[in-house]
Amino acid sequence: MVLKSRLIAERRTTGNVSKQQYMSEMATGVDQVVGMSLVVFSLLLFTYYSVWVIVLPFVDSDHVLHKYFLPREYSVILPGIAAVILLLCIGAFTAVVMWKNHKPKKVD
Repeated sequence: MVLKSRLIAERRTTGNVSKQQYMSEMATGVDQVVGMSLVVFSLLLFTYYSVWVIVLPFVDSDHVLHKYFLPREYSVILPGIAAVILLLCIGAFTAVVMWKNHKPKKVD
């Protein structure tokens, strides 16, 4: 929304904004669908995990709800594994960026 208002303001002051410039700063339909699917996936994952960790311990162990969830041990193990993978990816990304931007020292 901010980009659109900025382009409208630029159009008012200069009189023209190219269609390519306007389209390059706006999200395409595919971007919006991918973004919305990520939001929906995150909401579903958060709801599933919250029910698993917060509600399930108070439900009888023979209730039918338990068959839709993994054992409670995994509620700690899986986020731990995900955190380690996330940290490894962040570290690898940082290393690649630093390696690509490395400038050799000048020797006098």
